[in-house]
Amino acid sequence: MKAVPGASSSTGTHRALTAVSGRRKIAKWPIVTGVAVVLLVVGLLGWGWANNVLNSRAEAQANACTDGTSTLKVVVTPSIEKPVTAAATRWNQASTVVHAHCVHIDVRSAPSQQVLDALTGKTSTDAIGGFPAAWIPENSFWISQLQTANAGLIGSPAEPVASQTSADYPFLGLGGANVDDIQARAAQVFRDYLRDPAQRDIFTGTGLTPA
Repeated sequence: MKAVPGASSSTGTHRALTAVSGRRKIAKWPIVTGVAVVLLVVGLLGWGWANNVLNSRAEAQANACTDGTSTLKVVVTPSIEKPVTAAATRWNQASTVVHAHCVHIDVRSAPSQQVLDALTGKTSTDAIGGFPAAWIPENSFWISQLQTANAGLIGSPAEPVASQTSADYPFLGLGGANVDDIQARAAQVFRDYLRDPAQRDIFTGTGLTPA
């Protein structure tokens, strides 16, 4: 059979062009996937930045006295007055905030029998500087006496903050109509503050053993 001049060359060229054209086609899915990944990363970074801003604002508000100030009266037995007053001074100098209130600690000293009489109504609370939100007697005996006389005045469980011979110095958060929510919460925070290792030097410096 006689070959037609140029026929084979034309067919070959057409096939070559078709092959080249086919090779030049680029799949779209890698591009789409890449764009999606970039958008996801940008979205996560944006969310993280916004979240950090919100957290920073919340922390700043929590560390500010946005709701004013409050006074926490703490009455203590004379033998522990010095270290508790020193700890209160540190607390006050740091402008410690409890529930958006700057809480100022006011420490008063009075014998435990005098405090018990005032709390149970036998005498006026004026004798101990007003109704306190917390009390630190020498030992748990006085807490038991108060619970027997008026259990409604027990706001939070008593926990010792220091000790020495015949004394365990329980810190009692008081309750009742004369103690508001901020004072009740601040009493618990101050109790934990006294028990914190950072305050150990205050107690050891006065011959007491920290809790």
